[in-house]
Amino acid sequence: MVTVKYEDLSMAFEFVSFSAPMEHEAYISLDTGAIYWLSDDSSTDEEFPDDLETSDRYIAIPHKNDLDLGTDLALRFAAEELPERYAAIQEFFRRRGAYARFKELLAAEGRLDQWYRFETEATDKALKEWCAANGIQVIETHHESSATREWSRRAAENSDGARFIRLR
Repeated sequence: MVTVKYEDLSMAFEFVSFSAPMEHEAYISLDTGAIYWLSDDSSTDEEFPDDLETSDRYIAIPHKNDLDLGTDLALRFAAEELPERYAAIQEFFRRRGAYARFKELLAAEGRLDQWYRFETEATDKALKEWCAANGIQVIETHHESSATREWSRRAAENSDGARFIRLR
């Protein structure tokens, strides 16, 4: 069984999920645990194995949509935490700009931090289940916990009204 650090897996997962499916890809070597990042947008001098995309010794890290962590997760949160707003939230996701409207509503309802915790916990759980199903052992470093990742990535507003952007 190959071992990967959760922090490395999480960053590669974020890279894959940052854009539309198949624009960014990342693969884990089932022999070494090395993670290879590929993007159509950039050129790199890094050398990749010739059989990266064809060998059964590499496994593609899934996109968030493959793990039901996109729209489905937002709607699940709405159903559980804001059932009275579910229809409005569902309508958001029928048009472009849905996440911006969704987060604006959550901020207005005072639920944005709750959403970030929900999203982080669901992502952790889904990634770890995916790893277990694919024979990948995950190790967490002592400084890398769900709470640390959540608070380091979430949007926050300071007393001057300046915005910090959540990195996804």
